[in-house]
Amino acid sequence: MDVRDPGNAGSVLRTCDAAGVDLVLWCGATVDPFNPKTVRSSAGSIFHVPLVVTAEVPAAMAWLRTSGLTVYGADARGADYASLDLSAPCAFVLGNEAAGLDAGLLSSLDGSVAIPMAGRAESLNVGVACAVLCFEARRQRRE
Repeated sequence: MDVRDPGNAGSVLRTCDAAGVDLVLWCGATVDPFNPKTVRSSAGSIFHVPLVVTAEVPAAMAWLRTSGLTVYGADARGADYASLDLSAPCAFVLGNEAAGLDAGLLSSLDGSVAIPMAGRAESLNVGVACAVLCFEARRQRRE
């Protein structure tokens, strides 16, 4: 949510398509998914992955809750993604490139998930983080 860069947003859509994600819920102040740069960056995936667009973050979170999903927020202080059981239905909430997720929202989720990094980089691009998390969930579900 609140992903501002259309290139990053397109990468998220493309990644979700490639990983076989069932649904992408687009909310908050995230860039318009039909922005021409987002569409180009998605490499056509915007037309292949189910997408629900809403500006209402509370409604989106309520929908996730009633859908029976375990909801994880991406956060550098979260649990190592490899230590979590992602084989059950779950959702990842990804935040703004500069600010991450709001602390209040993060505390309302079922947990937070981190991608440990060995180098000195402070963070990953939101599209890359999305790929790591979605493909780990996919890997666990294949086993």
